[in-house]
Amino acid sequence: MKYRKMGSLDWDVSILGFGAMRLPIKQSWDDIDYEKGIKMVRYAIDHGVNYVDTAWPYHVEKSEVFLGEVLKDGYREKVELVSKSPIWLVLTQDDLEKYLDLQLSKLQTSYLDIYLLHGLNQDKLKKIKNLDLLKRWRN
Repeated sequence: MKYRKMGSLDWDVSILGFGAMRLPIKQSWDDIDYEKGIKMVRYAIDHGVNYVDTAWPYHVEKSEVFLGEVLKDGYREKVELVSKSPIWLVLTQDDLEKYLDLQLSKLQTSYLDIYLLHGLNQDKLKKIKNLDLLKRWRN
C-alpha cells in the first residue's frame, strides 16, 4: 500500500480509503450483510488501508453501527476514522455535539480522527455561521 501525508496532520494516509456508503446488503439499504461487509472492511485494513469513512445517513443510519462492530478486536487502532455531522438536523449549537455523541456511541469509539460537516451548500454554510456552530471547537 502506498501512503501520503494528510495535509498538515501528522499521519500518513493510505492512498486507497474505505468508504462505508455502499456496503453489501441483503434485501435493502438498511439490511447490511454483516458477514460479507466485515470480511471486506477487515481485508482492506489487513492489507494497509488506514482511512475509513462513514456518515450519519449511510445505509439508513446503520453504517456507523456496522463499523462499530467491524472495528472491534483492535481494528479501531489501525485506522483513521472519519464521519460527518448531519448538519441538516442541527438546529442549535448543542445539537452539533448531541449528534457527535450519538455517532461516537454508534461507532463504539471515544473519538473520531476527522469530523466533517456533511453536504455543505450555501444554505448550510449560512446556518453554520448564524448558529456559530464552530464556536466550541475553535481552540
